[in-house]
Amino acid sequence: MSSTTPQHEGKARSAARKSGRKKGPATASRGNPDGHPAPGHHLSLLRRMLAIRRFEERCVELYSGAKIRGFVHLYIGEEAVAVGVNQALREEDAVVSTYREHGHALARGVPADTVMAEMYGKATGCSRGRGGSMHLFDATHRFYGGNAIVAGGLPLAAGLALADRMRGSTRVTCCFFGDGAFAEGEFHETANLAALWRLPLLLVCENNLYAMGTSLAREHAQTNLAMRAASYGMPAWTVDGMDVLAVEAAALRATESVRAGNGPHFLEAQTYRFRAHSMYDPDRYRAKSEIEEWKGRDPLKGLAELMRSEGKLDDRVMEELDKEVLAEIDQSVQRAEKAPLEPVADLLRFVTSETGSMA
Repeated sequence: MSSTTPQHEGKARSAARKSGRKKGPATASRGNPDGHPAPGHHLSLLRRMLAIRRFEERCVELYSGAKIRGFVHLYIGEEAVAVGVNQALREEDAVVSTYREHGHALARGVPADTVMAEMYGKATGCSRGRGGSMHLFDATHRFYGGNAIVAGGLPLAAGLALADRMRGSTRVTCCFFGDGAFAEGEFHETANLAALWRLPLLLVCENNLYAMGTSLAREHAQTNLAMRAASYGMPAWTVDGMDVLAVEAAALRATESVRAGNGPHFLEAQTYRFRAHSMYDPDRYRAKSEIEEWKGRDPLKGLAELMRSEGKLDDRVMEELDKEVLAEIDQSVQRAEKAPLEPVADLLRFVTSETGSMA
C-alpha cells in the first residue's frame, strides 16, 4: 500500500520509463507470452480514452442545446481509471457504477449508440430511455448501473459477488465509487461483509478530491483512503489515476488475486475531474490554478507523449484516430435523433407485472 501523493507517483513513473525500468506487475494477459504489451495495445488504450473524452465533450454541446436534459455528470479527466480497470476485467465479470458512469459504460463495451440514445431518452437507449445519464444499464455487458444514490451501488455489488461465491464462480464484480461514497455507511458495511465472507469483489474508489463541492480534507479526518480500507483486512493500495498504464497494472494485480480466492481488494485511484461536478454546478469551490495544474497531467496527453517518445505515435496517426472517433460519435447522435420515444402505451411496462398480479 502506498501513501505517496499522485504527483510523487507520476515523477517516479516518468523516471522509471526514462531508465527503462518497469513498474508494477507484468501484463501478459493483455500482451505477448513474455509479458510485454501486444503491438498496438497502447494505441488501443489511447483510442478508448479519446472516445470517452470526445463523447463527453459532445454531451456538453448537446446539453447546452437542450437536446439532452436532466442531470449530467461528466467523466472528463478521469478516463484512465475506467479504461485501465476494464483491461483487467473479463466478459463474464460484472461492473457496478455511479451516476458519473458514461466512461465506465463505454470502457466496458456498451455501444456508444445505445448510450447516446439513452442520453436523449429514446427507446433504443440501453435503458429504453427510462434512465437517462445517471441510470445506464446493460445486462448483456453485465453493466449494472448507473446508480444515482451516492454509495448505492456498493451493496448491489456485494450481492452480485456473494452470488458468484455461492456458485463457486471465479467471476469478479468491480464496483466504482467516489471519495464521497467512502464516507457513507454503505461503504463500510459492504467492506466489512466482503472481507468477512471473502467475496470476489474489486472496490475501485475514484478519489477526485471533491465530494460534490466538499474537499476531501474537509470531509475526512484521515485522507489516506487505501489505509482506511485496509483496516477491514483486505489488500488495499493507491494508484495514480491519471496514468492508464499504472491503473491497468494495478487492476490486473488485484483481479488476479481476487480470482485466486483471496477475497476483496481495494484500489484508490487518485484522479481529478476537469469539469464541474455536474452541468448545474458553478464550480466556485476550486481554485482555477488547481484545475490547470491537474490538466497538466491529462491522462490522454500523458500516454500520447510516452508513445511519441517510443516512436509509436505521430501527428498523422493522432489526427486519423480523432477523426475516426468523432465520426462514430456523429453517427451515434444522428441515430439518437432519429430514434423513437417509447410509446405511451408502454408507460407501465417493467413497472408492474405483465399479468397484473404478483404470481
